[in-house]
Amino acid sequence: MVSLFKRKKADINVSNKNVRILFTSDLHASYMAFKKFINAAKLYKVDALIIGGDIAGKTLVPIIDLGSGKYNVDDKVISTNELNTIIERFKNEGTYYVILSKNEFEEASKNKKMQDELFKEAMINTVREWIKISEERLKDYRIPIFVNLGNDDPEYLFDVLKEGELFKVGEGDVFELNGYEIVSYGYVNPTPWRTFREKEEEEIYSDLKNIVNKLTNFSMAIYNFHAPPYNTNLDNAPLLDKNLKPVIRGGEFVYVHVGSKSVRRIIEETNPLLGLHGHIHESRGFDRINNTLVINPGSEYSNGLLHAALVILEGSSIKAHQFILG
Repeated sequence: MVSLFKRKKADINVSNKNVRILFTSDLHASYMAFKKFINAAKLYKVDALIIGGDIAGKTLVPIIDLGSGKYNVDDKVISTNELNTIIERFKNEGTYYVILSKNEFEEASKNKKMQDELFKEAMINTVREWIKISEERLKDYRIPIFVNLGNDDPEYLFDVLKEGELFKVGEGDVFELNGYEIVSYGYVNPTPWRTFREKEEEEIYSDLKNIVNKLTNFSMAIYNFHAPPYNTNLDNAPLLDKNLKPVIRGGEFVYVHVGSKSVRRIIEETNPLLGLHGHIHESRGFDRINNTLVINPGSEYSNGLLHAALVILEGSSIKAHQFILG
């Protein structure tokens, strides 16, 4: 395919040494998965961490303070010791929680605006705690963390992420890493769940075209695009019926391709070095579009498992890549 984009002469100083990148996506508020990711930076001696979006959790559980060291969680009365255990489990599996008095709970149960504010507060507090964790554990290493929001992330989290000294945040901005250029984009093609950040394919393509035209050399470019490219090993998801239930035929789930056609198109037209994607949790895999390696590490955040991909770059080629699960 003939490229529709200008290829500018790059005047970039590329280091002779390998550049090691660790990528993950769809952490969905799981402290366990996030901590493993931060710790893996030192273990694998990486030059950069990249998070592909969907950092926000999906569930907020109210914990009712009954007084006298007793609490009600999911209609079960527990002690303070049991509460600490449950809170640790919630944080590890990516479940938000809020402790309320009986009066506060009754008010919140009738007030949608109050529920939204509690959810927002839980999201913001978690991101700030993650910033603190990353800076404490990586302060002596100064490893940059390139992070973007996904479709499940409200946009106000951009401002919170920018509070982190190590975090490199900016959708559509070009970030330099040892001669490589990284651009991020978190919107996805429409889903049945109508999440925060969805656009029609035509809009996505227009956005991506504007973003990649900022690059100086596609052969040294890394696309951190949350939606996986359509019709690849990265975008297989169960087919859903009108009630959003998986379709089963012959005793097995029916899978279909649900990725973005615009993401695939922009990759075909520009041939970047690497595409990093997420969004489809059950579709861990890699593929090639022309000469571009594209990767989706998958996600099992609710089990506290880290799904990540280690990619070793060497000049304008990829020396090695491997999936990490733990």
